[in-house]
Amino acid sequence: MQTLRASKCGLSTSQLPSSILDVIDSLTKAGYEAYIVGGGVRDLMLGLNPKDFDAVTNATPSQVKEVFGRRCRIIGRRFELAHVYSGRELIEVATFRAPPKKAVTSAQGMILRDNNWGTIEQDFARRDFSINAMYYQPRKGIVLDFCHAVDDIKSKTLRLLGDPALRFEEDPVRMLRTLRFAAKLNFNIDPAILDVFTPEMTQLLRDVSPHRLYDESQKLFTMGHLHRIMPMLIEFGVWRQLFADIPQKITKFIELAAKNTDQRIQIGKTINPAFFYAVLLWETFLERVDFYTSKGVVPTEARAQAGLDVLKRQATRTIIPRFAETFVREVWEMQSRLLNPKPQQIEALSGHARFRAGFDFMLLREKSGDTSSNGMGSWWEAYQNMTTDEKERAISAYNRQRAKGRRKAQDEVAPDSKVSNQIEPLVKETESRTRRSRRTQTQRVENSKVMMTSTNDAMTISPDHPILKRKRVKRDLNQVVFGPTQ
Repeated sequence: MQTLRASKCGLSTSQLPSSILDVIDSLTKAGYEAYIVGGGVRDLMLGLNPKDFDAVTNATPSQVKEVFGRRCRIIGRRFELAHVYSGRELIEVATFRAPPKKAVTSAQGMILRDNNWGTIEQDFARRDFSINAMYYQPRKGIVLDFCHAVDDIKSKTLRLLGDPALRFEEDPVRMLRTLRFAAKLNFNIDPAILDVFTPEMTQLLRDVSPHRLYDESQKLFTMGHLHRIMPMLIEFGVWRQLFADIPQKITKFIELAAKNTDQRIQIGKTINPAFFYAVLLWETFLERVDFYTSKGVVPTEARAQAGLDVLKRQATRTIIPRFAETFVREVWEMQSRLLNPKPQQIEALSGHARFRAGFDFMLLREKSGDTSSNGMGSWWEAYQNMTTDEKERAISAYNRQRAKGRRKAQDEVAPDSKVSNQIEPLVKETESRTRRSRRTQTQRVENSKVMMTSTNDAMTISPDHPILKRKRVKRDLNQVVFGPTQ
């Protein structure tokens, strides 16, 4: 172990938020050891901006609870932790861990219970990567380095502590963390890791909870280097363990979506990780829709059932939460609504809660070369930047174009050869849309038929018929009372 001055490592308390200093000071004041550990220390030394900070202490979770009271909540069964709230910030506080006295592992060697408290030296040995095993005490201004992690940071090398095969068996998620750190930090993976990182080893991920794998997949999607890690997932055989029926290839659509996600993160915009799941599962969704439509199912029901099938199948690998599943299905359904909207519904559709996500999805499809959208992605993009008058003119033009397309389709369906002696009416009556108007029009036709029939019958009535001998009686209008009567 070597003790380094924090200033020589480029660390100072001015870089730390008040929340982590509050936790460190409270634990130290209570008589416990407390350090900042993990990715927060690593990122500060690399000149990056850490997302969060984790603390480690020799106090047990129950003792941490006594220090912070209602601000603390103990979580976890396999790996017990304390979550401490400092203002709006959440700090994760772990206890020094020792090797388990009696190994509680699965048949594949994965640790199932890990709540044995120990010393800082024992805790260091339990860490996964060397770059995450530096202990920083901000008030003392020192950094404890047990494995020359500073050298690995300078050489940009990702190295596991201990035997890589054993560490992967203890926790298969470390394979995902290896690829994530390598892509995020642009580090080289240690050859000792590459020797055991085989497709056979990745099958251990099947033993991990689908809920936990979903959380890890979200970290991959939101780290800001998604376009860099996608080929690595395929290269190391992790792709087939995370995604059920998605082909192991990066299409133009997936590539554009990955780059767009990274760009939004870099400029500070929010993203919904479920959006990328909608992109990944899109081709599988379309194949399932075609399957149902070929069976004679109406398009609306085909899309609904296809969405359920695809997400249920994906749940065997990563269980997507219900709210995220709803988001994915709404984005898919929005594609058909944006493709052929009714003119009177365009304004309401642009204010829909899922319009922006559906529009982004369609625009990415167009940019990737998908011609099935018929250019509607570009049309909606221009529509959003128009004034009110321009929108009305655009909707009118769209309505004319839509009607023209319907007429053209009807002409194509109509037979080419027509009867030569067929006489078409000079004026075509438009079909009434409302039920009442159609009923009135039917009654008029029936009345006209009755009148024509009666006229034809009258022409055949003999002169001696009583109706012809009836004389009209003249009425005296002076005796007629006009106006309301009782």
